[in-house]
Amino acid sequence: MNTKKLTLTIVFAAIAITLNPAITHLYFPAPFDPGLFYQIWEIPIVIALLIINPISGIAVCLLNTSVLLVLFPGALPTGPLYNMLACISMQVGIYTAITLGKKVRAHKKTQTNILTSIKWLTIATSLGILTRTTFMTVIHYFALPQPPPIGFGLNQAITSAFLPLSAIFNTTLALYTIPIGWLIAQQVQKVLQLNIPKNSKHN
Repeated sequence: MNTKKLTLTIVFAAIAITLNPAITHLYFPAPFDPGLFYQIWEIPIVIALLIINPISGIAVCLLNTSVLLVLFPGALPTGPLYNMLACISMQVGIYTAITLGKKVRAHKKTQTNILTSIKWLTIATSLGILTRTTFMTVIHYFALPQPPPIGFGLNQAITSAFLPLSAIFNTTLALYTIPIGWLIAQQVQKVLQLNIPKNSKHN
């Protein structure tokens, strides 16, 4: 990872940490489950993924998770680890869309920056929602019946009743996180004169 990418990764990690609810209180509980929190700390993580590379996105996510474990664990001590898995699985969907978009544009021999495309924003959001919601539904199905600190020791009936609520939460969170991160990434690229997503290597 070169100096510019490393510097940007550190900057976005600092922003994500600063947006920690224990510091800014910028969050609110989901109305259908007060144990789930809508927040904005994942937006800088999405931006890091979009304008740098997946390694940076994951690095920012891991650093943010380490702070959440200390300052804002939530109802379960391992709660931030579940958020980390949700965020990483969402990034898989976003990056899949970016990769597909670059291949399509290369085939059509167009050099337009993918971040300016509403179509690919829609695809990235859809895939991000799909990967996040699907993965976390499976994780919750197996983890919630486990005793603390892994789960809450719920019986299977209560776990099954919770899964749709979890899916709604992950869908709606990604539904605003990805587009906001995407639009901000456009502006950051313009300001810094970056075009990393089109030409980036995993370095």
